[in-house]
Amino acid sequence: MPNTTTLNAAHRALGARMIDFGGWDMPLNYGSQIEEHHAVRRAAGMFDISHMLAVDIEGASAQAYLRYALANDVLKLRQPGRALYSCMLNAAGGVIDDLIVYCVETTSFRLVVNAGRAEADLAWLTSLKQSWTGALELHPRRDLAMIAVQGPQACERLWQALPEARSAGASLGVFSSVQLGETMLARTGYTGEDGVELMLPAGAAEALWQRLRACGVRPCGLGARDTLRLEAGMNLWGHEMDESVSPLDAGLGWTVAMDAGHEFMGKDALLAQGQRRQLLGLVLLEQGGVLRSGQKVLAPQGEGEITSGSYSPTLNRSIALARLPLEVAPGELVRVAVRDKQLAAKVVAPPFVRKGRILIDY
Repeated sequence: MPNTTTLNAAHRALGARMIDFGGWDMPLNYGSQIEEHHAVRRAAGMFDISHMLAVDIEGASAQAYLRYALANDVLKLRQPGRALYSCMLNAAGGVIDDLIVYCVETTSFRLVVNAGRAEADLAWLTSLKQSWTGALELHPRRDLAMIAVQGPQACERLWQALPEARSAGASLGVFSSVQLGETMLARTGYTGEDGVELMLPAGAAEALWQRLRACGVRPCGLGARDTLRLEAGMNLWGHEMDESVSPLDAGLGWTVAMDAGHEFMGKDALLAQGQRRQLLGLVLLEQGGVLRSGQKVLAPQGEGEITSGSYSPTLNRSIALARLPLEVAPGELVRVAVRDKQLAAKVVAPPFVRKGRILIDY
């Protein structure tokens, strides 16, 4: 039996179509995935992301430990409340997971990791801790629920549902967080729109979910979350990267702090390998097919592969992210093997859509 979040009954009461996602019983949609997608781009939608795992890391050596465990540098978190996106690498430079790390204080941090990678991440973090000499504790927080409220009207509707959060939350910058009693509110998200992610005691989640619904925030499922993140050019573990793919080849070189003073797991492998492939976007120019993960991309400079592909509700056509030879450039035309056809597609630099605006020329 799959795991369930504290909001499972609320999803079922709304008639959600439920699926097994990484061992969790989660809503794919509540009727129309496209309408849910548009709700986030145009107004406000919310997602149950309680299947993801928060891990609190505390102790005098927590900062030094995370500097080694993560490819980005937590020294960039110069004040409490700031957050950072990073990959966690193995010794070969492959991506164990991508995550967000929040600085609570210099001796206390919170990681939020992907649901399907939670146990692997915990095992890896624990293995690093076993060889660590400084004071350090890892605390998985399965007692917390998480709700993402996303869209151009997300914050205003959240303040209506949770008035006590307005004064502190309204002034938060992107990738910043604030603790409001037992609730952490962060200006982060996975949709390319404005919004917040809330971490709160599991027992308080359904009441907030229902207040948000009453304030006009539309429940959205994993289907819309995937098309939103694809339009926003955001990576998904198991597609754009995995333990055999480096962040350099996954378009995440900007998250790797290669500074001379920053020694981290996998750095030596990245220096030895360098970048071998690049991640770019594709827009299908022909009718009669949909771009999907695993399809081959045929370019004059060599062969590539689609890592994620779907119909884009905002662009009203099929789009994809693809791992391509380094010589391929945005603006070029390539062919994609779709079933028994080779269809024309244009190479673009993602993101495709951010903050409700189409950012590519097609």
